Amino acid sequence: MSKFTKEMINDYADKLLIGLTDEENQTVLDEFEAIEARMDLINEIDGLSSVEPMHYPYIIESNPRSGDVIKNDSVEDLLKNSDKVSDREIEVPKVVG
Repeated sequence: MSKFTKEMINDYADKLLIGLTDEENQTVLDEFEAIEARMDLINEIDGLSSVEPMHYPYIIESNPRSGDVIKNDSVEDLLKNSDKVSDREIEVPKVVG
């Protein structure tokens, strides 16, 4: 992996339309060095290349529903609960002026 340089950081900062002082640039470089050191430690783990990447790190057990049909109330019965109905739609008061 290529190491970040002061020039690279300044170039990225210019592209992001932010200006960095020399002190801020050095802080960013120090942070990237710490990140790269941790990445190097991770890359030293034996057998890491043989592990399949995961898009989500937790095992999720789902119980998909069965093919049983569930009887729902009819739309007409549900519309009977409302005072104002227009073409199978419930009329609500206007809440935005």
